[in-house]
Amino acid sequence: MSPIFIITIIAAYFLALYGIAYVTGKNANNNTFFIGNRKSPWYLVAFGMIGASLSGVSFISVPGWVAASQFSYMQIVFGYLLGYLVIGTILMPIYYKLQLTTIYTYLDNRFGSLSYKTGASFFLLSRTVGSAFRLFLSANVLQIVLFGRLGIPFWITVIITIFFIYIFTYKGGIRTVVFTDTIQTAFMLASLVSCVFILSHKLGLDFKGLIKTIYNSHYSQIFFFDSWADKKHFVKQFLSGAFIAIVMTGLDQDLMQKNLSCKNLKESQKNMFWFSLTLLPVNLLFLCLGAILYIFSIKTGLPLPAHSDDLFPSIAMQSFMPAIFSMIFIIGLVSSTYSSADSALTALTTSFTLDILGARKKNDEQLAKTRKIVHAFMAIFLVFLIFIFKIINNQSIISAVFTAAGYTYGPLLGMFAFGIFTKWKVKDNLVPYIACASPVICLVLNFAFPDKFGFELLILNGLLTFIGLILIRNRKNIL
Repeated sequence: MSPIFIITIIAAYFLALYGIAYVTGKNANNNTFFIGNRKSPWYLVAFGMIGASLSGVSFISVPGWVAASQFSYMQIVFGYLLGYLVIGTILMPIYYKLQLTTIYTYLDNRFGSLSYKTGASFFLLSRTVGSAFRLFLSANVLQIVLFGRLGIPFWITVIITIFFIYIFTYKGGIRTVVFTDTIQTAFMLASLVSCVFILSHKLGLDFKGLIKTIYNSHYSQIFFFDSWADKKHFVKQFLSGAFIAIVMTGLDQDLMQKNLSCKNLKESQKNMFWFSLTLLPVNLLFLCLGAILYIFSIKTGLPLPAHSDDLFPSIAMQSFMPAIFSMIFIIGLVSSTYSSADSALTALTTSFTLDILGARKKNDEQLAKTRKIVHAFMAIFLVFLIFIFKIINNQSIISAVFTAAGYTYGPLLGMFAFGIFTKWKVKDNLVPYIACASPVICLVLNFAFPDKFGFELLILNGLLTFIGLILIRNRKNIL
């Protein structure tokens, strides 16, 4: 299958998405962009959140983890269920009671303006760097397997990628994202199932034989209870999964913005609970794909790549693989990348416009003008960051930057937990210092003891922030 044909298919895919964006962007206003006029059907939000919670990196990386960690990732996914239960029963009622557009407004109501700006700033840092990093990796793969073969330079690939995200979300914002994410999630899941089917067929396995082969392989172990020192220990990963879900969904404007676009709290909770249950089979299928890829590589004598993330792309582009397999892989990668990136750009625009610039105080016309300027700025800034990652071209440094950005969810965890579970006020002017100190301490600990911490470092980060807020509490001012 020629690259020109694949690009034609991708162009048709984007044309369909643009058609949806055009329809959903009609008569759109600021309320439409920010919260979809609170009219989003909960079942569309739930389905679309599957793709938004994953990304092009997950599409490539999760299968690659199987060799090193077997199916232990499912322990984290089981922890997600507890985290989503907390979101649905504790956080969502607060957000809907206060009728929030951005969730960080809660910090303003609870602590003060500096706490509010600090929380929003940590989100913007985390999501901007994280989104740029994920887009960089996905664009890099597309450049290697497709656009580079046509002589298209990387910088054009990046600009085209961000431009499409920009035009999809320019008018309709979150209302458009709800519908386009539904389509993109469907394509991602169809690609995932199709890849499993094609590889099974190449191995001569029917469904029963496929399940038996995966089960009998050394990749299929899910639960690990042997050593507490093991990063894969069930308790560590289960609790980490719960807190990852809380901070990266419940305390993240990106994913919560779609939830806040539902008609009411009851529908938003239905969305959250059905979405969480759906993630179980989806992630299990990703891991099964990883096991099949490794089994396929061994049986066909293909050398394993130096980096596990390269496993899926390298097999997809082998000359002896069916051409349809390569096309399905690229469509799956594109759909998983865009389903997370479009909502991220919308959330970044929303948070910067309302939280940092305080534009909610402007009239509708002024607010719309500010929003559009910020939207363009955020798209350009993402392009700039991707180019920076490309110039650095050092995976260890880039990963360190991405990891450091991940630490910024810890202060959000501590601040929201303190606000919800205590009645103390705090010295608002000292909150930024506490929020900055906690991730720095965690970074130092991780460098000092590199093999001692895993995902549970997030919990420690939040705990340090919580303790810091206790130290700066206002003893004479209690709710």
